[in-house]
Amino acid sequence: MEPTKKCSIISWLEEYWHVSTPFLAVYVTVLLVLFVLKENFALFLIWLQTPVYWVHQFEEYVYPGGFVEFFNRKVLGSKREDWPLTKTHALWINVPIIFVAFPLSAILAGLVDVSIGVWTAYFSILNALSHVGMFFKHGYNPGLVASALLNIPVGAYTVYYFATSYPLSLGAHVASFLVALAIQGTLMVWGLKFMKAKAEQSF
Repeated sequence: MEPTKKCSIISWLEEYWHVSTPFLAVYVTVLLVLFVLKENFALFLIWLQTPVYWVHQFEEYVYPGGFVEFFNRKVLGSKREDWPLTKTHALWINVPIIFVAFPLSAILAGLVDVSIGVWTAYFSILNALSHVGMFFKHGYNPGLVASALLNIPVGAYTVYYFATSYPLSLGAHVASFLVALAIQGTLMVWGLKFMKAKAEQSF
């Protein structure tokens, strides 16, 4: 019975994980403004990347939603809206990065060194730019508005702040950028090469 139970939990998460994003975004932002903003502005900027990205995910998967369908039909050219990119893929891409790695990096930034969390700003910018890139080829895509109005401005300001008002070493910036680039690059290669090949095999 245990495997069935686990399967049902995963199935529930696949359907509803993104519903939490607007509530988490508001709740965490309020906490950040009340308890972090005045105490440690640098750490505030690192933490801010997480609720900003939750708003991004809200647009992608809740309202107007439809990123999986958009990516399959428009980007991959699949005949099906639910394949080869699936809800399972969306869960295991988004949750480990944004729900786990982002907050964990912010925690470590506060406990160890603030530079540990700077990669999240770079990743937010790079991923947002991918949405802008898709816009020029496919038009509006879920996540575009948040990318343009939140991810890029907030991420860019964070990078600027750590380059001027709270200067980090060049090595810290390079390392942060490379981490973000490695994650975003892996996602793009997987999506545009591997998944594209799977979509073409269905023809």
